[in-house]
Amino acid sequence: MSALPVGPDVDGWPRPLPSRERIKGGRMTLEPLNKRHVGDLWEAAKGADESFTYMGYGPFRDRAGVEAFVAAHTARADMAMWAVRPVVTGRAAGWLSLMNIEPGNAAIELGSIWFGPELQRTRAATEAMFLLLRHAADELGYRRLVWKCDALNAASRRAALRLGFVYEGTLRAHMVVKGRARDTAMFSITAPEWPARRDALLGWLSADNFDDEGNARRSLAALRGEPA
Repeated sequence: MSALPVGPDVDGWPRPLPSRERIKGGRMTLEPLNKRHVGDLWEAAKGADESFTYMGYGPFRDRAGVEAFVAAHTARADMAMWAVRPVVTGRAAGWLSLMNIEPGNAAIELGSIWFGPELQRTRAATEAMFLLLRHAADELGYRRLVWKCDALNAASRRAALRLGFVYEGTLRAHMVVKGRARDTAMFSITAPEWPARRDALLGWLSADNFDDEGNARRSLAALRGEPA
């Protein structure tokens, strides 16, 4: 037997693919992306061109562009994408996906996240991301949850850290996006880390964590026991 160091034994059974099902939360519903969402999503995307700066697609010039995007991503076999419909408005206002799925390695990415202005920095947005992370980790058994973004995308980097992802490093000259070179910042949550992240997110989303004006009493970092 070799005396060289090796990694720990793990359950190597392939994880199931994400189920394209409706997922209901307290403040929003995740609905498998569908043609019926096109009208709402076009309205959400109007005038929000800057929000597509770091995306591989968009901004969209017209409703037909959104329809083409939805048609292409509804049909993709390598990812599962959901529209986000906040309860307060009843209108789909963004989308997100589980992608780069590696069942044999039990690794999966929460990615292709786009939230319209009215959904950004809301409890519904946090809940949407949490529900997909919980689906991947608790229901499907994935051991590695991945977040990656353009290294220049400061808002996405902050969001990853806020949710409890750990920065792993930057892949230099990793991709070409819209004709420009992109360095990619990599983040992850692994199986041993997930329970504390899950409990913090549940605590943050709890109604008891918000005052009468809708302000959170405790941050996610505080709920994870991290220094201010």
